[in-house]
Amino acid sequence: MNDVVSLKARRDRALGAGAALFYETPLHIVRGEGAYLFDAEGRRYVDMYNNVPCVGHANPRVAEAMAKQQATLNTHSRYLHEGVIEFAERLAALHGPQIESVVFSCSGTEANEVALRMARFATGRRGIVCTNATYHGNSELVGALTHVGGARPETGEVHAFPFPETYRPIREGLSEEALCEAYLERLEDAIARFQASGAGFAALIVCSIFANEGLPNVPAGFMARAAEIARAAGGLVIADEVQAGYCRTGRWWGYEVTGFTPDIVVTGKPMGNGLPLAATAASRSLVETFRAKTRYFNTFASSPLQAAVGMAVLDELKARGLRENAAAVGAPLKAALTQRKGAWGAIGDVRGEGLFVGVEMVKPGAGKAPDAALAIAMANRLKDKGFLTSNAGAYNNVVKIRPPLVFSHGDAEAFLEAFDQTVDELRGERRHG
Repeated sequence: MNDVVSLKARRDRALGAGAALFYETPLHIVRGEGAYLFDAEGRRYVDMYNNVPCVGHANPRVAEAMAKQQATLNTHSRYLHEGVIEFAERLAALHGPQIESVVFSCSGTEANEVALRMARFATGRRGIVCTNATYHGNSELVGALTHVGGARPETGEVHAFPFPETYRPIREGLSEEALCEAYLERLEDAIARFQASGAGFAALIVCSIFANEGLPNVPAGFMARAAEIARAAGGLVIADEVQAGYCRTGRWWGYEVTGFTPDIVVTGKPMGNGLPLAATAASRSLVETFRAKTRYFNTFASSPLQAAVGMAVLDELKARGLRENAAAVGAPLKAALTQRKGAWGAIGDVRGEGLFVGVEMVKPGAGKAPDAALAIAMANRLKDKGFLTSNAGAYNNVVKIRPPLVFSHGDAEAFLEAFDQTVDELRGERRHG
């Protein structure tokens, strides 16, 4: 404990106080292996949050590829290198025929910024539409989308619509079809206000599974219709797959789950399993228009090192059947958590796909009122039992479960036991509090 306190004080001096940390008592993590993390005292934790090491912490195939390439060659992007070309070809081939070329970068923020600029150059218009509870990155341009229309006001170039969900619908008493239409009307309004203002509409950007919104169950057919509306208005459709992609949902891409075809796809975190690597993929025409307008380059992107590691991750996903594992382990985990919803009124909903599940915590008898404090308490208690989660969602009240894709049935069973113990503790304390 003293070690953690002194390290925290050093961190505040070195990084400046305010740099985010998880948990009431922060963890000092020194090692990882597969789905597990280990602290300085040797205690093992099951990592149920990090999608960066999607093929597992300290993955041998990835580590070997990284070391071998770094010991051979790594340069900036202005030389020919077959590995970089092959990686771009392999990545594009994981999508439909509309995706042909790739712009590599180092973070999801950079990749989303490239996507937004690409859409603006292609359309000659400025307006970007997103949801009112989204997050796509930290730069000035991309950060302007964070909770716009909610915590921050809309601007002349960024409009928002309410994120689609069936749990807290914008209008009660509607059929699912009518609810879908109600959300689409709000999307159409956001687009129309751009047309009226003269900014014009350039793009609709969404996380394909609305991860930061809390993994809502979306009215059937919404995203396919939303994409049609965006294109009919002359805009492009950007799928942010930083959290949703790379087999997270049991499918390669989140847009396969929500049923739409994007014009531009953004990927990030899991691509390098810890090495900074991101990409913006689109048609050759869109990419070449962007390149002609910007002469874009990135010192550390499109590098031989990125390519070697990126291909090792793709190889590992296929060789170990991790897409299939995400579906096979995630479905019964979600089903088991859904069963527990009826046992405690504070569990309002359980949602998600594959190895990305959210448990929404609410105040019982209060009309689905979000309970962020309870979600935080759940995450801290689970940490104390050796399972690392966090809270997220539009109201910060969703216990977020997003482990590396090597997470096993045994890990899930152990987690459910710890989850039940945590529920019993908190339910008892609330009963007697």
